[in-house]
Amino acid sequence: MYVRRLELVDFRSYERVGVDLEPGPNVLVGANGMGKTNLVEALGYVATLDSHRVATDAPLVRMGANAAVIRCEVVHDGRQLLVELEIVPGKANRARIGRSPARRARDVLGALRLVLFAPEDLELVRGDPSERRRYLDDLLVLRQPRYAGVRADYERVVKQRNALLRTAYLARKTGGTRGGDLSTLAVWDAHLARHGAELLAGRLELVAALAPHVAKAYDAVAAGRGAATVAYRPSVDLDDPAADREALGAALTAALAETRSAEIERGTTLVGPHRDDLSLTLGPLPAKGYASHGESWSYALALRLAGYDLLRADGIEPVLVLDDVFAELDAGRRERLAELVGGASQLIVTCAVPEDVPTTLDGTRYEVREGAVTRA
Repeated sequence: MYVRRLELVDFRSYERVGVDLEPGPNVLVGANGMGKTNLVEALGYVATLDSHRVATDAPLVRMGANAAVIRCEVVHDGRQLLVELEIVPGKANRARIGRSPARRARDVLGALRLVLFAPEDLELVRGDPSERRRYLDDLLVLRQPRYAGVRADYERVVKQRNALLRTAYLARKTGGTRGGDLSTLAVWDAHLARHGAELLAGRLELVAALAPHVAKAYDAVAAGRGAATVAYRPSVDLDDPAADREALGAALTAALAETRSAEIERGTTLVGPHRDDLSLTLGPLPAKGYASHGESWSYALALRLAGYDLLRADGIEPVLVLDDVFAELDAGRRERLAELVGGASQLIVTCAVPEDVPTTLDGTRYEVREGAVTRA
């Protein structure tokens, strides 16, 4: 799989730009602030319907414009597919696949399989559990796009259940009775257990498959200095992490019953996949709080490379993007990384200094400046 062409209209800093990309290495060179990351962010958005830099869509639309458009021509197994997305802040995005309107924007998921590593990924190691949950769910959707619907259904249930609990909490706090009715809470418990079990099962299966790839990738990047392990840490007690979805649903139902009083007291849902975490360990110690900057950077890179290797093991050949990565690595790590990614069907690298990129990744080079992209 590779991206043949990317076109942007009113996306970030670009009023209009188009760039033809090639299989193999593609290196985007430009000073900081020239828009290199905006290009790969657009590709990441096509793959995940999300930005790795911001939480909402509004910053993606160029100042003064009402909407942004991304057009991406993907080649896979000799077939070409055009994906178009229109991003309208505050409204549902519109999508077209092969010039035909899609019923929902998420119907484009799976058209482009892409793994992106960026400086923000340091938060996978040092940040909150939400960063690691997002990492798992994005990778889950890349492997099996149907999980986009599972994820959306679960998030909707949690939002509705939290609204009910919050209303009851406020009613109790003010001493009133209006709005304190929790008679429908059991219904939302059932929905949460059903959708939560599906998402939880997907994550557990994913982490089991991912773990050996993380260990291998970290060993390669860090040249054997430390052993990296990952494990899923659920917010409910699981007698058997390999349990089927029915058993996982039962575990969630039991946990909801046990925490009912605490949830009413605090006005929020306290158990479920939205409260889980991915445990990252380096040697005998947790990576968060103990790993050095270099170790944390290597671990974050290993997580992305592990996802890339897992997709390849599944028979999916994703596009690999390294956004401003080589400047953060010493010479040894640069060469080892170049060796690991050199065989990608398509590799897109951004850098401010061309010399930061190892010569083994010489390929098609582009200059990015002032809203324009030209082949060097």
